[in-house]
Amino acid sequence: MSKTVPAMPNSLWAATAPPPPPTVALGTGAPGIEAHCDVAVVGAGFTGLAAALHLAEAGIGCTVLEAAEIGFGASGRNNGQVIPNLSRMDPDAIVAATPRELGGAEKGEAFVGLIRDSADLVFDLIRQHGIAAEAVQNGWIQPAHRPSRMALVESRVRQWGSRGAPVRLLSRDEVRSLAGSDSWHGGWENRSGGRINPLGYARGLAAAAIRAGATIHIRSPVTRITREPSGWMLETPGGRLGADRIILATNAYTPAGLWPGLARTVVPVRSYQLATGVLPDGIRNSILPQGHALSDTRGDLFFYRFDAEGRLVTGGGLVIPFGWEGRIKDRIRARIARVFPQAGEFRFDYAWWGHVGGTADRLPHVYELAPGVLGWTGCNGRGLGLATALGREMAKASAGVPIREIAVPVETRLQRIAGHEFRAIGTAWHMLQHRRGDARD
Repeated sequence: MSKTVPAMPNSLWAATAPPPPPTVALGTGAPGIEAHCDVAVVGAGFTGLAAALHLAEAGIGCTVLEAAEIGFGASGRNNGQVIPNLSRMDPDAIVAATPRELGGAEKGEAFVGLIRDSADLVFDLIRQHGIAAEAVQNGWIQPAHRPSRMALVESRVRQWGSRGAPVRLLSRDEVRSLAGSDSWHGGWENRSGGRINPLGYARGLAAAAIRAGATIHIRSPVTRITREPSGWMLETPGGRLGADRIILATNAYTPAGLWPGLARTVVPVRSYQLATGVLPDGIRNSILPQGHALSDTRGDLFFYRFDAEGRLVTGGGLVIPFGWEGRIKDRIRARIARVFPQAGEFRFDYAWWGHVGGTADRLPHVYELAPGVLGWTGCNGRGLGLATALGREMAKASAGVPIREIAVPVETRLQRIAGHEFRAIGTAWHMLQHRRGDARD
């Protein structure tokens, strides 16, 4: 069985994160085993692990089934920026997009509050459980890459500030000082944001969940979910797991056969990550000198942060994935030379990629797929804080809190993406559109 599981990518995070807690596949030592729990969670990423932790702390029996390894998907591969907002949708739009039948403006505002507080939730969990994740909560900044984008920046400061977020508008000089670059035209800061080693965080959440009483089985892909008189039954190659309730926490890594139609609600989009070698102190102290995480207003984002040892961690996207490693290195090396010319000559020590879960409307969607079964898709590039917070809310619902009372609208109708079978073409087209949009006011 283990031979069929793909290996973790050779990422910076895999090289520097503490090891995961000991776990085994379901049925190890006893093939064909049939176990039972109150809540089964599918997927050991941020959502599933946060849900498992909160369920276990509430005294509810929880078992996590992971197809590969803890943090194997986007949770262990992303840039590690903790950003308490959505990539495309701002608070007013989120509220306006929440249908009346799902709670309308009141539920929309509750969801905005959940997003607003999501970074604090991440860092609070890290502190509470002593998670070794290189956590730095020095704030996140979003500079405007064109003067015209300052109107967007000002709107975001106004909308988030009116809802209690710790935000402030930044002048061009302030961005120059915080970023160490003259490439931007002002921007804004959310002081609750920051940066972490995301794989270290995932592994730390797993260890905390196990200490609290949860069970985690790796190398246990769910091949079938059925309804039986006694409850739900999840089948894996090593055994069967019965459960009263289920949380599906697979997002961009949702297999087509996991639940009818769920995989068609999300498009997996490749995001490439790169890490330089450790930069000399003189250069390191001239780039993001106060330790901020940064991602700008482009559709094809420029994003940067440092790790604990002084590597600049960045990345980007490609329209066509062929020959990706050489091409993304060339592309991002040119970006760094343009934005941070003081970096001089450098090498990339690590290059890897993972999938971001995109939805047609740029919103995350939480679903009640059947009585007792919850799932979600659609991080849209803001998965770290969002996924953690959604895991907690779905744990509440699985623990007995009425669905209408959790801080997120819950749908029963899947938002399938039209033309999903042509997703590769659509992704390439959207990337080209982003680049065209970035180049004009």
